[in-house]
Amino acid sequence: MKNVLVTGGAGYIGSHACKALAQAGYTPIAFDNLATGWAQAVKFGPFFKGDLMDAAAVDAAFAQYKPIAILHFAALSLVGESMADPGLYWRVNIGGALNLLEAAARHGCRNVIFSSTCATYGDQDGVVLHEETRQQPINAYGASKRAIEEMLSNFGAAHGLNHVIFRYFNVAGADPDGDLGEQHRPETHLIPLMLDAVAGRRPALTVFGSDYPTRDGTCVRDYVHVTDLVAAHVLGLQWLLDGKGDAVFCLGSGRGFSVREVIEYSRQVTNRDVPIIEGGRRPGDAASLVSGSERAMTELGWQPAHSSMADMIRDAWNWSQKPGYTE
Repeated sequence: MKNVLVTGGAGYIGSHACKALAQAGYTPIAFDNLATGWAQAVKFGPFFKGDLMDAAAVDAAFAQYKPIAILHFAALSLVGESMADPGLYWRVNIGGALNLLEAAARHGCRNVIFSSTCATYGDQDGVVLHEETRQQPINAYGASKRAIEEMLSNFGAAHGLNHVIFRYFNVAGADPDGDLGEQHRPETHLIPLMLDAVAGRRPALTVFGSDYPTRDGTCVRDYVHVTDLVAAHVLGLQWLLDGKGDAVFCLGSGRGFSVREVIEYSRQVTNRDVPIIEGGRRPGDAASLVSGSERAMTELGWQPAHSSMADMIRDAWNWSQKPGYTE
């Protein structure tokens, strides 16, 4: 059996990962409570409705499907919310991961791929962030992810769990085939918010902060296409199944784009202006986060082939034009 448990499998990244796993010959089991995921995004394998905070439900999923590995995406992930309510993030992200890893140990599932984040690095301006960069998170979201990384090491030492940790930068785009895309409730990510403004589904895009120490005063981020991101997870799964041991990889394009530069790319791709409102800085936002992803390229053989800004915006724009996008 080649069952793989995908927590958050009805969400944006998780659903794309399920498609990539199915294409690679695995059976993805989408484990999701549908708090932010979409049942209609579960297209490539069985669905198990459950919450990671419910240890009995997690146990039941392992007992029923006996997965050979876990891809752990499910988490609360809003930086602003984590600043306002850190307890929620420590309780849900840490508690859910603990239930998951304890069940994995009990059921003999020894391979875990964990969705971490560049937010574990905090605000380190002018530094290309790589796997050995010091982690100093500045919000509860990043801190909870950093703690789960440590939890994985502890469970590896005690129970023989092997892990690959992927520290993401900004994930964008949509499935080029049009099967899946980004659709959050509420939406908080720059590119879909921008395209909603372009399409008239919201009055304008708010630019949060124009006085950062960057080339045009707006935040700089490294963007990676969701299709490229999940391709790395399939490679990471093979890495573990080949017995190569624990590893950490950064996943980004290696190039930073400011908010205003992303807006300009949108104008070029859609041939429409982006209505803008100038806003103040948000608490917890770093000025610049750019990836050094050479290890993933040289050791995993990963290539971010779809991660040009034009391609990411074009695929997201095409997805946002599909009937039922706003339902």
